[in-house]
Amino acid sequence: MELDWKNLSFGYLKTDYNIRSYYRNGSWSEPELTSDETVSLHMAATCLHYGQEVFEGQKAFRGADGVIRIFRPEENAKRMQSSAAYLKMALPPVDLFVDMMKRVVKANERFVPPYGTGASLYIRPLLLGTSAQVGVNPSQEYLLLMFVTPVGPYYKEGFNPIKVMIDRDHDRAAPLGTGHVKVGGNYAASLTSGEIGHEKGYPCVLYLDAKEKKHIDECGGANFFGIRQGTYITPRSHSVLPSITNKSLMTLAEELGLKVEQRIVDYEELATFEEAGACGTAAVISPIGSIYDPSNDRTFVYGDGTKAGPNCEKLYHRLRAIQYGEEPDTYGWMVEVK
Repeated sequence: MELDWKNLSFGYLKTDYNIRSYYRNGSWSEPELTSDETVSLHMAATCLHYGQEVFEGQKAFRGADGVIRIFRPEENAKRMQSSAAYLKMALPPVDLFVDMMKRVVKANERFVPPYGTGASLYIRPLLLGTSAQVGVNPSQEYLLLMFVTPVGPYYKEGFNPIKVMIDRDHDRAAPLGTGHVKVGGNYAASLTSGEIGHEKGYPCVLYLDAKEKKHIDECGGANFFGIRQGTYITPRSHSVLPSITNKSLMTLAEELGLKVEQRIVDYEELATFEEAGACGTAAVISPIGSIYDPSNDRTFVYGDGTKAGPNCEKLYHRLRAIQYGEEPDTYGWMVEVK
């Protein structure tokens, strides 16, 4: 196998195996590895008609010592349980989830990018309601599936600042809807905004709260944060997905001597931040160079707009150093794949 590891896109490449467990008659089956890339579903499956589908995003890394490690898989397992509970789906046990993740990474070990390439192995756990029914009711059967694919940077800009556009005309999620859980419908609802942004030269769209359009919510498919006067500030909202990356960055921010505030963030605060960024599994941190609001032709610029701020840079490199085994994992975040 010959891959240009240093120039991988963030896309799907076929690997050797995925792993599956089925929930039937009140219990989960023994996970099975398969090379089949397709899923056979009844045409009346609840995931197809009523959106009973949740997923996760995760990464495995080949460390400086050659060891393969997964970043905080138990947190992903707990978040999938939270998503599944909200959609009245069967909850995959944490132990089952973590075991399946380890097994599918190990089975595809040759696709884990070499250390030093900047690439990683992306892991996609997927939970589907599979019962055939027409009435709007929770499924009785479920499929938990995990596949992997080697990936490069999420944004072509890499760790260079991105330009962001505010979209006031579309909402990612309702105020008391599904914004706080990881369901496919949230991402489908963001596609129109995303395309509008891309057409205008903005790789990412920032959403304001759906009710009043006064507060900051999500930044595309990532959490938003701003840094001002030694404080790391990130939105708290029912419409914001609890990011495991953001949770980790808040811990590291305190380690670096920053104060941390997770609260309602007003729109007007965008003008006061010294640094800003979007964070999530795919990109880790994407520094934000500028935010444009077409409703009032207003632009917020961070630094000179072309270079990541010092705190973003420290946080990014500290988290990456833990993930790649370059610095001690004092928090016990990395789980070794044996």
